[in-house]
Amino acid sequence: MADRIHGFTDDALADHDAVALADLVRRRELSAEEIERAAIARLQAVAPRLNALAHTAYDDPRRSPDPTAAFAGVPTVVKDNTPVAGMPTNHGTDAFVSGRSEKDGRYTTQYLSSGMTVLGKSRLPEFGFNATTEFRVAPPVLNPWNTTRSVGASSGGSAALAAAGAVPIAHANDGGGSIRIPAAAAGLIGLKPSRGRHIDGEEARVLPIRIISEGVLTRSVRDTAVFHAAMERHWRNPRLAPIGLVEGPANRRLRVGLLLESVTDAVVDAETRAAVERTASLLEEQGHSVEPIGVPADATLGDDFVLYWGMLATMVSSLGKVTYDRSFDSSRLDGLTLGLRRHLRRHARHLPAALWRLRRAGARYAAAFEQVDLVLSPVVANVTPELGWLSPHVPFDQLIDRLRNHVAFTPLHNVAGAPAISLPLGLSASGLPVGVQLSAAYGDERTLLEIAFALEEQVGWPSITD
Repeated sequence: MADRIHGFTDDALADHDAVALADLVRRRELSAEEIERAAIARLQAVAPRLNALAHTAYDDPRRSPDPTAAFAGVPTVVKDNTPVAGMPTNHGTDAFVSGRSEKDGRYTTQYLSSGMTVLGKSRLPEFGFNATTEFRVAPPVLNPWNTTRSVGASSGGSAALAAAGAVPIAHANDGGGSIRIPAAAAGLIGLKPSRGRHIDGEEARVLPIRIISEGVLTRSVRDTAVFHAAMERHWRNPRLAPIGLVEGPANRRLRVGLLLESVTDAVVDAETRAAVERTASLLEEQGHSVEPIGVPADATLGDDFVLYWGMLATMVSSLGKVTYDRSFDSSRLDGLTLGLRRHLRRHARHLPAALWRLRRAGARYAAAFEQVDLVLSPVVANVTPELGWLSPHVPFDQLIDRLRNHVAFTPLHNVAGAPAISLPLGLSASGLPVGVQLSAAYGDERTLLEIAFALEEQVGWPSITD
């Protein structure tokens, strides 16, 4: 078994989550400066070994202006597709070199309102398109649980650093599984919120279908719950019922649909299936009813999503000089981005119908929740693969087939705009985390957090230090 890499030690961070650290600062048992120094030391120890940071800001971190906020003094990193004042934003590509942002992005302002201190930018695959954080020329981000395996994507750098204990909480966003997939690979909690729950970033606002949601990767359910409550104190979408501060399980009994089939007909491997079925048993022990359901989506969703993916890659490659930098060179894009662009060109005539079907996916998804309160499924169809399996160097037709058979369960929620959470409820025979997904009706993050608290109390989560 490959060595695990982590930074947990007897320092100011210890093994505290973000809520505990913020409480220690409020009670003046620790200073924000002590915590910041400890986090920098951990980042310096593990980030180079994991290849997880795109930019460091140890000498000039971006601090929140509010010392009374929920996570005041808690260190974090921001994914390198989100502008932070004074830091570059390079989107995981070497097609251009970014200058430093003059101001915070739209979502960054909301994120900073939580009180956190940004110590750097985490790495992602090129424009977040891949499900592994691997690159055309740069070294891959390693999974701290097993350095021969993928840490998922696209929020892979954030996942590696949170799982390794370098920071207790890390920014992530999700356009097809990019919070949930790395959470599953790295043994973390990853909630993709409903469409419109948070302020959209600059690029998300212009998409024909707004598939991107913002969030965090954490090691405790309460960190995820407190974070989302803090985001609502800064801005709340009046069209969505508030989540509020969820502090533990609810008493109500739920109808849970069990889903082990996907629109791509992916084969779920034995260890992933076992983790999902064990979770079904845990839910039944809690008093919930669990019954199999059919896929709440059209059979075309997988093909339609790949076409939409191709449209995004075409927008990036065609508008790069305008959107990012005049030095943008499309010949330096990786094989996945270029392959997606070619895929759209070959099938462009099908795009209008695909967009029409994707826009109505929310209604089909919502109909399923007339019969159930939650859906239980895998996050991905397989335990996280070895590095290289999903590399952008794999020939495109082979790579897209592998992606369709791995990323089989998460894109539906982005298209439908619905919330879903990855919980670390399994451990493979080789010691790798296995994530299990619970999804809910649009706007019902509260039920997901309540059931996550209940499962955390019931079985706890695997520890990288065990």
